[in-house]
Amino acid sequence: MAALRSSSRLLATASRSAFKPAVLTRSMATVGDATNQAEPKNSTVSKMKKFQIYRWNPDQPTEKPKMQTYELDLNKTGPMVLDALVRIKNEIDPTLTFRRSCREGICGSCAMNINGTNTLACLCRIPTDTAEMKVYPLPHTYVVKDLVPDLTHFYKQYKSIKPYLQRDTPSPDGKEYRQSKADRRKLDGLYECILCACCSTSCPSYWWNQEEYLGPAILLQSYRWIIDSRDERLSERKAALDNSMSLYRCHTILNCTRTCPKGLNPGLAIAEIKKEMAF
Repeated sequence: MAALRSSSRLLATASRSAFKPAVLTRSMATVGDATNQAEPKNSTVSKMKKFQIYRWNPDQPTEKPKMQTYELDLNKTGPMVLDALVRIKNEIDPTLTFRRSCREGICGSCAMNINGTNTLACLCRIPTDTAEMKVYPLPHTYVVKDLVPDLTHFYKQYKSIKPYLQRDTPSPDGKEYRQSKADRRKLDGLYECILCACCSTSCPSYWWNQEEYLGPAILLQSYRWIIDSRDERLSERKAALDNSMSLYRCHTILNCTRTCPKGLNPGLAIAEIKKEMAF
């Protein structure tokens, strides 16, 4: 029995010691190269970055728009541009005006031009390889205030394409309108559009012809209903686009596809509409 107790103590000691190297190994694995070893994990070294932000106040119409510079410590700021804007508004300048809502790239509210690219502030990471960055409202739009564009005309164009299911034939069982899996897959890459207007406001044709040209975002939405197998207004939808301006001002520049923050392809959708119109 004494031998059994001594062997049990040896086994317990060995098992406890067996877990210690794993803990040490795991803690050492987080230590990177020599640079990381020299700088503590909770570094107090400031990482200052300048943000140049477009400012214009409609209550002061005699003053021209200007770029105002703010400086933030990135160690105390979230990783996204929207985090920086929220911090500037909360801690430095409460007069700064911009739209934001979901913070998840779903609502499209925080669309703006960041370092020359139309994108969503909540999905755009703050670049750390430059000393400063510039933030403007969406280009070629009327500005309500600061970073808030007036999208009234954009939404009127969206309403004009009747973006809803139109049909006269009732459902066979009186419940929902069904479609095959193959027909449903045709809508992938279209229904995900959040109407942020990043693509339309990056299109030179839309800049110059937006009174009549619908633009990439609205045409992508239009194509979404044109190919929906449940809709029964195909001829009417095509007739509404059968003119020289609504559709055919697209010159396939593809700024729309390059800038879409959701990774969609409005240029392809416009090309498919042109094929539908031709054949």
